Amino acid sequence: MSQIERVAIVGGNHGNELTGVHLVKKFQQYPDLVNRSSFTTLTLLGNLKAIEEGKRYIDKDLNRCFTNQGLQNSQLSSYEEQRAKEIQQILEPQNQPPVDVIVDLHSTTANMGLTLIFCDLHPFLLRLGAYLSSVNTLVKVCINPQSRESGYLRSLSKLGFVIEVGAVAQNVLNAELFQQTEQLIYASLDYLEKLNKGNIPQTNSTLTLYKYISTVDYPRDEHGDIKAMIHPQLQFRDYQPLNPGEPIFITFEGKDILYEGTNTVYPIFINEAAYYEKGIAMYLTQKQQEVV
Repeated sequence: MSQIERVAIVGGNHGNELTGVHLVKKFQQYPDLVNRSSFTTLTLLGNLKAIEEGKRYIDKDLNRCFTNQGLQNSQLSSYEEQRAKEIQQILEPQNQPPVDVIVDLHSTTANMGLTLIFCDLHPFLLRLGAYLSSVNTLVKVCINPQSRESGYLRSLSKLGFVIEVGAVAQNVLNAELFQQTEQLIYASLDYLEKLNKGNIPQTNSTLTLYKYISTVDYPRDEHGDIKAMIHPQLQFRDYQPLNPGEPIFITFEGKDILYEGTNTVYPIFINEAAYYEKGIAMYLTQKQQEVV
């Protein structure tokens, strides 16, 4: 694999996710924390207006605006669509090599702990995930296959990935998760430094992955209104097995709704506040082992 020359750390893609916002601000104030001798580290705040106003976004979700079609369409005029073009120009400058690695910082109201989200099974990402999970056994690795047309910031780089931490409320800082995320970033940069210098750390040969299967919406009535909540037995149980016949929702009248699938699954992003508008109650994943 060729040398890593430029790394971007992006926070505040969603303006009300303060962990990433304040980590990037810290790195901008103390750049030596993220500087390494073998590559350049760029720190960037994503949705500037949303950060200022304490909102997830102004007009639309910035982290869905990085599609090829959208980035090339000069007629798009929403704030996030314009900001996506600005960010692309920073990360993919004309007549210069693009950044090699994008680390996109996010937080969630779901009990995701420390999660790495990769777009695919790229060998580099798998080895990075194995290394980081060996450094901190609390780290989980999720595979959510996405193409450039999904519009995620991380899709601007083949080696882009997300660090997602929770549970933490929107517009709130959690010191423990802030510090754990910070250490995970340093460990990622240290890994890249060792990789560049030919000193690749040895890790376990297998990595536990949680691979996206599908999303599940809340039960709704004929008007489209939610008629049930996440069941108490499932709330905050991200990455825990959900077996056929176990409770998944409970109606406002107190009636259990059971999971009707035929196989055990592992829900994540359970009851994420920002996903209500997207019609997503949780993601379902399958647990698997991958040799790295």
